[in-house]
Amino acid sequence: MNNWPEGWSDDNRGSRYGRGSAGAQPESARVMRQVRRGQAPSPGQGAYGGAAPYAGGVPQQPSYVNGGYAEPPGGYDSGYNTGQVYGSPGGRGPGGPGDDMYDPAPNWRRRIKVTAITVATVLVVTTVGTYFWADSKLNRDVDLSKVIERPEAGEGTNYLIVGSDSRAGLSAEDKKRLRTGSAEGKRTDSMMILHTGGNGPTLISLPRDSNVTVPSFKGSDSGKFYPATGRQVKLNAAYAEDGPELLVRTVEANTGLHIDHYVEIGFGGFANIVDAVGGVEMDIPQDIKDTKSGADLKKGKQTLNGEQALAFVRTRYALRGSDLDRTKNQQKFLSALASQVATPSTILNPFKLYPTMGAGLDSLVVDKDMGLFDLASMFWAMKGVSGGEGKSMNMPISGSAPNGNLQWDSAKVKTLVSQLKNDETVTVSGN
Repeated sequence: MNNWPEGWSDDNRGSRYGRGSAGAQPESARVMRQVRRGQAPSPGQGAYGGAAPYAGGVPQQPSYVNGGYAEPPGGYDSGYNTGQVYGSPGGRGPGGPGDDMYDPAPNWRRRIKVTAITVATVLVVTTVGTYFWADSKLNRDVDLSKVIERPEAGEGTNYLIVGSDSRAGLSAEDKKRLRTGSAEGKRTDSMMILHTGGNGPTLISLPRDSNVTVPSFKGSDSGKFYPATGRQVKLNAAYAEDGPELLVRTVEANTGLHIDHYVEIGFGGFANIVDAVGGVEMDIPQDIKDTKSGADLKKGKQTLNGEQALAFVRTRYALRGSDLDRTKNQQKFLSALASQVATPSTILNPFKLYPTMGAGLDSLVVDKDMGLFDLASMFWAMKGVSGGEGKSMNMPISGSAPNGNLQWDSAKVKTLVSQLKNDETVTVSGN
């Protein structure tokens, strides 16, 4: 009986292999030694444990054992039926599970690079987003192009900073708490010129009771021309009559100094900024108690909240020098506030920076050409004043005018304006 596959016979196997599984040696060039997978079967035992040498009719590959050939128990297993890789115990090839010697080392240089790029991208996106958010909140409502007959601009930059008694946005409870009253319209409670340049900043207060001559002007809304009549009024009356544009026109006409930017803040905004920054530390020079402003402060260092700060800068009736002493307190406080806003604890803390910026930008009114960099420059200059890098003073006063208003010292004012225009060190002293 022929157990070879169809088309095979003992005859066509050729004489090179002999007739038995342990017969003559094959040609070495035609033999591949196989790995032995167990004990060689006993003589006469088939590949599947039976007598037949090839049960099932398929010849099994022999295994070379002790110089002869024998079928391994269970037949030859190539390893492919279980997914095993030859020479890899447990079915693991190089780099497989548990083969730690082939795990790649972490690429720290690449990780650091990716992290740095990610952080830089986040910072850039945050900075750009913050800039456009802040820029969109500026109220650019003052048009200085409406101001006529302006003096020639000099060196450096001049800001006119105005604190108004605007009650916009204040509830009835806020007005009562802040002692603002409920008067209609707006008036200026404080006015200052801040000059920035190469010789340090100079902050000059303009008393609200300063005697000035109303110049010719165009109405900010009507565009109607109003000729000069020589009318003399208190400085804050110009603002009450036709707003920021006439105030700028009046300051320029009475000083000869070109105003580059206008910044105004109301009662509520001022108090909100102070609260947002966490209060401002001040050294109060004397006990202050004023029923009109609501101030009730003791002498010495203390941190003022928004309500206390507003009362402090508005107080004049409890001060010996009245409006002149009040302007000095306003300078001190605004410089201290700028220093507090510009500290790392505020700038680097988003939970303090954004509320402070939001409170300030929402309540500021600026000119149409005012940018965030101009505003930042103004705050840094005010911080410099409090840090001793600049000078603060009142407009030089010579006495009282016939109408009872404060009269400027014309000779000192002329020298002061000349020094500011030429960006020279200010040598003039004020009251």
